[in-house]
Amino acid sequence: MLVDADCYFRAIRSAILAAHHNIFILSWDIDSRMRLIPSGAHDGYPEELGDFLHAVVSERPGLHVHVLNWDFAMLYAIEREWLPNYKLGWRTHKRLAFRMDGMHPVGACHHQKIIVVDDALAFVGGLDLTRSRWDTPAHRKQEPLRRDTDGKAYAPFHDVQAAVDGAAARALGVLCRQRWLRAGGSKTVSAISYGKPASDYWPHWLEPDLVDVEVGISRTEPAYAGYEGVEEIRQLYLDAIAAAQNYLFFENQYFTSGLIAETLAARLSEDAGPEVVVISPLTQSGWLEDSTMGVLRARLQRRLMLADCHDRYRLLCPLLPQQDHDCLNVHSKVFVMDDRLISVGSANLSNRSLAFDTECNLSVEAAGNALQRARCADGIGRLRGRLLAEHLDQPLAQVMDLTRERQSLLHCIATLSCRERRLQSFEPQLAPELDVLVPQQALFDPERPIDPELFIAQFVPHDAREPVPRRLVGLALLAVLLVGLALAWRFLPLGEMLNPIALVGLAEELEALPLTPVFIMLAYVIGGLLMVPVTLLIAVTGIVFGAMPGAFYAMAGSLLSAAAGYGVGAWAGRDAVRLWMGGRINRLSRRLAKRGILAITIVRIFPLAPFSILNIVAGASTIRLRDFLIGTALGLTPGILLTTTFAHNLMKAIRSPRADTLAILVIVVLLIIGFALFSQRLLNHRNDDAAP
Repeated sequence: MLVDADCYFRAIRSAILAAHHNIFILSWDIDSRMRLIPSGAHDGYPEELGDFLHAVVSERPGLHVHVLNWDFAMLYAIEREWLPNYKLGWRTHKRLAFRMDGMHPVGACHHQKIIVVDDALAFVGGLDLTRSRWDTPAHRKQEPLRRDTDGKAYAPFHDVQAAVDGAAARALGVLCRQRWLRAGGSKTVSAISYGKPASDYWPHWLEPDLVDVEVGISRTEPAYAGYEGVEEIRQLYLDAIAAAQNYLFFENQYFTSGLIAETLAARLSEDAGPEVVVISPLTQSGWLEDSTMGVLRARLQRRLMLADCHDRYRLLCPLLPQQDHDCLNVHSKVFVMDDRLISVGSANLSNRSLAFDTECNLSVEAAGNALQRARCADGIGRLRGRLLAEHLDQPLAQVMDLTRERQSLLHCIATLSCRERRLQSFEPQLAPELDVLVPQQALFDPERPIDPELFIAQFVPHDAREPVPRRLVGLALLAVLLVGLALAWRFLPLGEMLNPIALVGLAEELEALPLTPVFIMLAYVIGGLLMVPVTLLIAVTGIVFGAMPGAFYAMAGSLLSAAAGYGVGAWAGRDAVRLWMGGRINRLSRRLAKRGILAITIVRIFPLAPFSILNIVAGASTIRLRDFLIGTALGLTPGILLTTTFAHNLMKAIRSPRADTLAILVIVVLLIIGFALFSQRLLNHRNDDAAP
C-alpha cells in the first residue's frame, strides 16, 4: 500500500525505467508537465512526465506506451492541461500512443487510475499523474515542493494507491487492453508480456505489506454501446458490510450513496452490529460541490445519526494543526472490514462510482488455512493501522495495541486524539434553503444515464433535413472563442465572481442603474458565452427583481443569450462543433435538426445538455433560428416561472417569514416535486414501451 503520492510517484518512475515491452496508463486526468519527483529524480532522464515518457520510449525500440485519459467535457479544459492530444500524442514518439476515452454514457466518466508495466507490476488506486497531487504523510504546512505546474502552492493532499505483481498484474494488463480497444485504440496492441521476473520491476526500497495472497479485481462499468454493465464494487461493499462483526473502516472523498447508507443504517440499528468509521474531508471542493455533493452527504449523515442508537458511528476528518486549511483533503478510496478484507481503488462511496462511471478496486481477503488467515489478517490490520497512525500522529505499534485491547477503532481514536493533529468528529452543515433547493441523488449523483438521443427519438416525430457544409472559417472562430474563454477563466477572477452571493450583489447594483433592462440582457448574453448555468442566472433574477418582473427579464435574457450562442454555432459550422465538443454532441445536433421545434422544447424542459452548449449545437445544425427560439421559449417558460417564484419567495421567507410567503413557497415546491414525479413516470412509460 503506497500512502500519499510521494511514495507512489517514486515507485512509478522506478517501474517505468525498468520497462521493456508495454506500459499502460489509464487515468481520469493526466498532465504532461507534472514532475513525479518534485525535488528532482537525478537519474539522467527529463523531469516532466511527458518528456520523461518520450525519452524512455525513444531509447527502447521494443517499448510501447499507451495512455488512455477521460474524454472530459470542454468545460473541464479550464482546470486541465491544454491540448493533451498534442503534448502527449502528436509531438511525442510514435510508440507513445495517447487517446481520449469517450466510451461511456452522457454524464459518466472514465475514472479508473491504473498503471501496468510489462504485465509484471501494476498500480491501482485514487491517484492520477496530474497536478496538485504530490504530498508526503507529514502534510506539512510549509512544504516548498507542494506546488502545481504553475508554481502555485496548494493544500495538503492525502491519497492511497496499491502495487501488485504476479497474476494480478497480468490480469490488470488484460483489463487495460480491453479498455484501450473499447475506446477505439489501435487493434495492434501487443499481447501479454512474459519477460523479466516481477522482482526486476518492484522498487528495491518498497517493502511488500502482503505476500503470497490472492488479489481480487472489482470493477464498475456502465452499460453502453452493447456492453453489459458491471457492478462488482457495489456488491463487494454490500457483502462486506453485511458480513462485518467488529468494525467497518472507510477513507473516502465522497459519501453520498443512499444504498450504502441504508445498508450501514441497518447494521447500526442492530444490538451487536459493527462500529462504522468514515474518514472524509471536512468540505467538498468549492462552493458548487459543497452545495450539491455536500448537501447529499449531510442528508446521509443525518440519516445515520438517527440510526446510530448504540453510539457506534463516527464521521471524522483529519485535523491538521496551525494550517490555513484545518482539515486534510482526503481523496483516497480505502475500505477495511474486521482485518479480514481490505479494498483500495478509485471508487468513491457515491452512486456514480458504484454504477455509472468506470472504476477499479483491488481487494485482499484473509483466506486459506488458519496460519495463512492469521498472517493475512495481521497484514490487513497493519495497513489500516498505518492510515490511523498517520492521521493521529502516533506510532503504529500504539495504534495496533489499543485497537486489539478492546477490538474497537472508536476506543483507539478517542484515546489517541489528544494531539493537535488528530481525527475530529464533525457534522456537515445542511442549510435549510439548500436542503429544499437541491434535489435527490438522481441529478448530482446518478446511478443510471438518460440518453438524450434516445430520449428525443422517443418523444418527437421523424423528418430529415440536410446537414450543413464544412466551414473552416467557423472552426477558426470557434477556436478563438474557446481559447479566449479559457484565458478569461484562467487569468481573470471569474471563478470567484460566479457564485450566487456575488451574482446577487451584481444584480442589485444593476437594478439601480437607469438602463437596467439593457444591462440585464447583456449579463445573460455574457453569462451564456462564459458557460454560466442559466438556472443560476434565472434564480438570481428572481431574487432581485421579484417573481413576475424577474420571469420577464429571465425570459428575454435567456432568448437573447440563446440567439447569441446560436450565432456562434452557425458561424462555426458542424465540423468545428464536432471537433471541439465530441462526436456525441454532433449526433445530438443531427437529432435536433431532424425534429425541429418539438425537439428544442423537450430538451429545454428536460435539461439534458447545458444551456450554452445546446445553443452552439443548435446553431451548427440546420434548425432555423425562428424554430429554435420558439422551442426555447416554450421549453423554458415552466422552469423560469417556477424558478423565479421559488427563489423570490424563498428569500422572502428567510428574511421575514410570513404565512402567505410560506404558502406560496410550499405550493411551488409541490409543483416542482409533482413535475419531477410526472417526468420520471413519463420516462418509465416511454422506456417500457420501447422495451422488446
